[in-house]
Amino acid sequence: MAVAKEIDASAGVPEFYGKELRYKREKAGLTLERLAAGGFCSVSLLSEIERGNRRMPPELAVYVDRALDTDGFFARRCEDVSEARRRGHAGYFERVLEAEKQALTIEQWSPGVVPGLLQTEAYMRALFQGECLRELPEETNEKVNARLTRAQIFEDDHKVPEYWAILPEVLLRTPTLPPQQMAEQLDHIAALIERGRIFVQIVAWNAGPHPLMQSNIMVLDFADAPPLSYMEGQHHGNTVDDPGLVKQYRRSYDLLRAAALPLGASLAMIKAAAEEYRNGAQPVRLDRRNLA
Repeated sequence: MAVAKEIDASAGVPEFYGKELRYKREKAGLTLERLAAGGFCSVSLLSEIERGNRRMPPELAVYVDRALDTDGFFARRCEDVSEARRRGHAGYFERVLEAEKQALTIEQWSPGVVPGLLQTEAYMRALFQGECLRELPEETNEKVNARLTRAQIFEDDHKVPEYWAILPEVLLRTPTLPPQQMAEQLDHIAALIERGRIFVQIVAWNAGPHPLMQSNIMVLDFADAPPLSYMEGQHHGNTVDDPGLVKQYRRSYDLLRAAALPLGASLAMIKAAAEEYRNGAQPVRLDRRNLA
């Protein structure tokens, strides 16, 4: 009989919550299968909750409290877990934050900035500080740490989603950071590609009109749930799970992929841009005098 992996309850609120759930369930003499059947949920969902990887739905928490005679403990603590999970992230991002950990595939088009999962710490700080000029250092640190934790998704050897990003060439040429740090940001992306963790395609600057020119998008697929898509603005995010709409966004993404450069050429372009930054080359800039 397999021995359940020990949970580090000190890792955070979700892990503490999950460990307590396992303790109470085993104390009551219930298997995962039996508790899941009574709560009309999957065994895999309950197992993920116990490991601190998934949030317990409020209606399931009410059932668990009743089944394990825990006097409302899990229902009362649901919001604590939810708040801990989204700390450092915008509230509207919570659903995607959980979905990323369960996704089989993640496909992303990011025309404005390097996607959060691919950012170096220096790049993150530059974005946060540029957006919130009067933010306290501890607030920025919380956001940076939260995003760095998200990126650990590529370090789990047991469950790494297939991640596919499409980026515009202009993103490689936009000096968001000093040259050496820009080189490190592009080196980081190239290293993830070469380790087989991600796929990246570049849309050349002269590719002409192409799908999703006015949108960013993330499409996520799962083994045991319908796909969903996510779009984000400056101060809001929108998660779409309507099958018809998700299908349309998926088609647009596939057409965009067809317009992008092949994987090998894209990697070569990323590495060449990194080398240019490293050698002190600066992207061509428009002279203000030539602007109408």
